[in-house]
Amino acid sequence: MREKVEKAIEKIRPFLQRDGGDIELVDIVDGVVKVRLKGACMGCPMSQITMREGVGRAIKKDVPEIKSVEAVD
Repeated sequence: MREKVEKAIEKIRPFLQRDGGDIELVDIVDGVVKVRLKGACMGCPMSQITMREGVGRAIKKDVPEIKSVEAVD
């Protein structure tokens, strides 16, 4: 499952990097993906929307067995 999630992240990474941010997979526990937003994404007021609408949706689309995606510090 980790490999599938990494591939999904690689698909969305260029969009985050284009805006000066990045994303790192921290862990997967019981179907919950934990990621760390980096760069400009860390302090961006839109980061919660990015997580829910962009990152979460993209990962769940490619890896439907994922329950949720959470940002960690």
